[in-house]
Amino acid sequence: MQFIKDQLHIDFIGKRKIAWVISAILIVISLVSIVTRGLNLGIDFTGGTLVEVGYEQSVELAPIRAALESAQFEDVIVQHFGTAKDVLIRLPSSDGEDSAELSNVVLTALEPTGDPVMRRVEFVGPQVGEELRDDGGLAIIYALVGILIYVALRFEYRFALGSVAALIHDVVLTVGFFSVTQAPFDLTVLAAVLAVIGYSLNDTIVVFDRIRENFRRMRKKSALDVINGSVNQTLARTLMTSLTTLLVLLALFFIGGEVIHSFALALIVGVIVGTYSSIYIASAMLVLLNVSSADLMQVEKENPELDQQP
Repeated sequence: MQFIKDQLHIDFIGKRKIAWVISAILIVISLVSIVTRGLNLGIDFTGGTLVEVGYEQSVELAPIRAALESAQFEDVIVQHFGTAKDVLIRLPSSDGEDSAELSNVVLTALEPTGDPVMRRVEFVGPQVGEELRDDGGLAIIYALVGILIYVALRFEYRFALGSVAALIHDVVLTVGFFSVTQAPFDLTVLAAVLAVIGYSLNDTIVVFDRIRENFRRMRKKSALDVINGSVNQTLARTLMTSLTTLLVLLALFFIGGEVIHSFALALIVGVIVGTYSSIYIASAMLVLLNVSSADLMQVEKENPELDQQP
């Protein structure tokens, strides 16, 4: 492994301006999409009723949608849940609805499609959905503030600015991906976004530790050389961690079932973006903020012998 590290001399930081332009374009696209198109919020946030029904045989979704439309249900989302025998129906919120009565109406409407069996019914009110959405946003803000304080205390305040800039970059691009693609955004996706913050921070801290160590060891080299060399030395670890994580997430995405589909998708996007940002955003920000070896040197005492006196 040491031989591989010694052979790597990729000029990551030298291409930082190109990476910043790409990131700026993606951030603008994400923000414009979030403002103009918004997110395809699930019933966790908008409120509504979720009905799960099961069949003895595999069923097609088109007849189920047609049956619900005939029963005057509008804006209904119908999808398979796990297998082709299980169907998940999402109904938008309406005033004065009773979940038990509504489930009976749905079951009656689906009788022509086979022999459906009610598995579960969940109801989320609009007010609860708004509270979940607001609390989720506050959770992300609190996480970023806590990370800012932690990194500032562990390293130096400019390291904290670089790490938070990378995390904001990751959150915006991940949420922006869901806005552009209009993939469902529910509580599981919000949990994935918080997990992305933790994953990206862990990767960034590993790189920052090596940068701090090399600044103290290689005092005569420029900040650009030290940071670039540190990124190269940690690259093998970064790629190995990201690839093994992606293998698990891809398995969850393709064979894990509908219930964790959006969760796995958010983490896949977040891991890719987080790996990129730990190099081109967090580390490159240190060059922009003029971090040098002098900023990381331990303060030496003028008379260390005095500490030995009683």
